[in-house]
Amino acid sequence: MPLKKLIAASMLMAGLLASPHSLAAPLSSLPDFTQLVEEQGKAVVNIRTVQTVRQVVRELPQGMENDPFAEFFRRFAPPQLREYRTGGMGSGFILSADGYVLTNAHVIAEADEMIVTLGDRREFKAKVVGADARTDVALLKIEAKGLPFVRLGKPDALKVGEWVLAIGSPFGFENTVTAGIVSAKGRHLPDESYVPFIQTDAAVNPGNSGGPLFNLNGEVVGINSQIYSRSGGFMGISFAIPVDVALTVAEQLKKDGKVSRSRIGVVSQPMTPALAASFGLPDSKGTLIASVEKNGPAEKAGLKSGDVVLALNGQRLDDSDDLPRLLGVIRPGSKVQLQVWRNRKAMQLSVVTAELQEEDPRTAERAYRGKSPEQQGEESMTNRSGLAMQQLAPAQLQKLGVKFGLLVRAVQGPAADAGLQAGDVVVGVSGEELSSVRQLQQAINAVPDGGSVALRILRQGEPLFIALKPEKVKS
Repeated sequence: MPLKKLIAASMLMAGLLASPHSLAAPLSSLPDFTQLVEEQGKAVVNIRTVQTVRQVVRELPQGMENDPFAEFFRRFAPPQLREYRTGGMGSGFILSADGYVLTNAHVIAEADEMIVTLGDRREFKAKVVGADARTDVALLKIEAKGLPFVRLGKPDALKVGEWVLAIGSPFGFENTVTAGIVSAKGRHLPDESYVPFIQTDAAVNPGNSGGPLFNLNGEVVGINSQIYSRSGGFMGISFAIPVDVALTVAEQLKKDGKVSRSRIGVVSQPMTPALAASFGLPDSKGTLIASVEKNGPAEKAGLKSGDVVLALNGQRLDDSDDLPRLLGVIRPGSKVQLQVWRNRKAMQLSVVTAELQEEDPRTAERAYRGKSPEQQGEESMTNRSGLAMQQLAPAQLQKLGVKFGLLVRAVQGPAADAGLQAGDVVVGVSGEELSSVRQLQQAINAVPDGGSVALRILRQGEPLFIALKPEKVKS
């Protein structure tokens, strides 16, 4: 048998050679991105940045480089100012035919000059309309008309598993197309409370930042912003800013040159199933208020530490990051309605918001960080808790800004399991301010077997709620 026929027969026997009809079905179900790229790729741009760096140096006189006293003479050499230029790169996309371009704030940060290159190789110098570091969104303007621009989609309509496409300039390779799927929605990254990121596995690398993320309809649903990487390159996890969040920011930047956000003056923390059970909530959704700023909007409205905010203006809060994010799109001075859980029942509060400053001061007092000679009072071990505590002296209470507090000296059993640490200061229990050791003991002893109680503590100046599950009562 000829070799070609032998190979064909072997492949058929192994089930590796299929008929043309059997191959057509799976191939036809795969997405075809060619038309999308042809239509929308023209609106994707490359952004080159130039920054002038100024540095003071002390140079040796010529010929002294190998002198054994070179370093000594260098110290007394006259300082000289040296300048050099460094560059960066990123991506962006055109929002409108008159030249507004959306990108990441970190792409143009500290740049002295920005050059936008269009798909047809034309170059334009861009000016910054405004940038917002909190959401990593920047709006640029180039002097051109009749430009191709993208169509915008709805990130809320995205589904996990849906195909998406990224276009950008990774490592300077312009108009590079990569595809993947939506891996997750509503991701909150550390120090990124204002953006519910779209997570994808579309390949994104340095230079892709600021470029668009498209759905299969050819609509922009996100701005590629960050990657998770241990090597500096793509590892399968990319994050995009939802385009509706970016547009809200861009509209304010276009109108005012900056973004104004609301605040109500609270420090919040995530809910856990154990904390939810201790407050009598059916689930762990909502935002637990750890502390309230003195004379702030929340305190004036009656909000208290230990309250759980369930909804803002009728929109349910799934976790603690939802509160600053929703407040971030509300104009300062607006009246908002909060649904609050207190004393095992829901209530409504109206709060007039204040403006969030660029550097918002922390509202919590700096706490006592360790033991000092001022410590006094008798130690006590609360029943069933595994806590060894000591009452704070008046000077310490004044320093912390509380009326009463118990310093945790040692933990074991239930207290250790709950995450309490030596040095914590217990200042509240079950949503109420702590006023005595007896109050804490009674609250712990009243917890039924299998239940938990919420303790409010101060840890290195930060307020925090911890759910303590006491030991079962011995029969």
